[in-house]
Amino acid sequence: MLSEEERREIEAALERHDAKRAASIEAMKVVQRHRGWVSDSSIRDIAEILDMTPDELDSVATFYSLIFRKPVGKHVILLCDSVSCWIMRYERVLAVVTARLGITFGETTPDGQFTLLPISCLGACDGAPAMMIDDELYTLLDPGKLEEILSQYE
Repeated sequence: MLSEEERREIEAALERHDAKRAASIEAMKVVQRHRGWVSDSSIRDIAEILDMTPDELDSVATFYSLIFRKPVGKHVILLCDSVSCWIMRYERVLAVVTARLGITFGETTPDGQFTLLPISCLGACDGAPAMMIDDELYTLLDPGKLEEILSQYE
C-alpha cells in the first residue's frame, strides 16, 4: 500500500502531464525514492492510480533500467559500459570494483551496502570511463581513484 506522502507526490506528478500514463516513470521513481525499489504490490497500486494494468506498468518498469524491480543495496553503482568507456579501459574499472566488493553485475554485497549494475551510457563520454554512485557522477576513473571513491561510501 502506498503511503500518503507517496500518493501526494504521484498526484503532483499527474498534474504536470496531459495523460496519466505519461507520469508512469515519475510515479515509479517516487516509490523507489521512498523504498529503494518498486515491488509488485507497488506496481499494482501505481497502475490503479494511472488507469493502467499492472502488466502495462511493469512493461515500462522493466524497459527502463533505472527502475529497480528487486531490492538493491544502500548504494547503487551504475558502471558505464558504452563504447567510449570500453575504449578508455573500462575493463580495469570493472576488475577493481568487482574485486573490491566481491560482486559482479546484478549482485548486491552481503552487507547490503552496494549493488553493481551496468548502464549503456551515462552521457559522460568526455570523462570516460565513468560510473555513478547513487546520484553522484565520477569520471576519468582509474584504480587509485576508485579506491578513494568507494571508501567514501562505507
